[in-house]
Amino acid sequence: MKNSISSYRTYMLTLFVGLLTISLSAQEVEWLTWGEAVTLAQTDKNPKKIFIDVYTDWCGWCKKMDKDTFQNPQVAEYMSKNFYMVKMDGEGKEAIEYKGKVYNFVPSGRKGYHEFAAALMQGRLSYPTVIFLDEKLEILSPVPGYQKPKPFLKIAKYFGDNIYKEKDWKAYDVEGK
Repeated sequence: MKNSISSYRTYMLTLFVGLLTISLSAQEVEWLTWGEAVTLAQTDKNPKKIFIDVYTDWCGWCKKMDKDTFQNPQVAEYMSKNFYMVKMDGEGKEAIEYKGKVYNFVPSGRKGYHEFAAALMQGRLSYPTVIFLDEKLEILSPVPGYQKPKPFLKIAKYFGDNIYKEKDWKAYDVEGK
C-alpha cells in the first residue's frame, strides 16, 4: 500500500513538473492597442510591421483562431519577433485615428461596425480578418477567414520576411507545395 501511494505521489509530482515546464516554455503573444502599436512603430529604433486581428465577440471562428493559431508556439514566437500585434474589435466603440483621419463606430443593423475595421478590410466585413501593415503603417493586405497555424505562418512570413517585395503571392505559394 505504501509503495503504491509513494509511486502515485512520484507520478503526480513528475506530471506537475512536466506541465509547469511546458507552460513556462510556451511563447505568449502580447496584444497591443492600436495606439500602443502606432507609438512603437513611430518611436522604436528598428520598428516592426503591424499585424491586426479584427474579431467580434460573437465570432466562433475568431475564438478558434485565437486558441489554435495565435497560441501555437511557432506562430506566437514568429509573430512576437516580427510584428506589433493588435487585437481590434470590428464592432468596437472607441474612436481610432489613422493617417490624420478619425474613424468611429457606425450603428447599423443589430450591432454596427467600426469604420476603421471596414477601411482595413476594404469594405468586406468578414470575421476573422487579419491585416498586415508595413513599418510606415501602409496596408499590405487583409487576409479574411480562419487560418490554421501552418498556412497562417506561411502568410505571416510572406509579409514579415519582406518576400512580398520580391515575389507575388502565387509564385511564393507554389514554392512550398
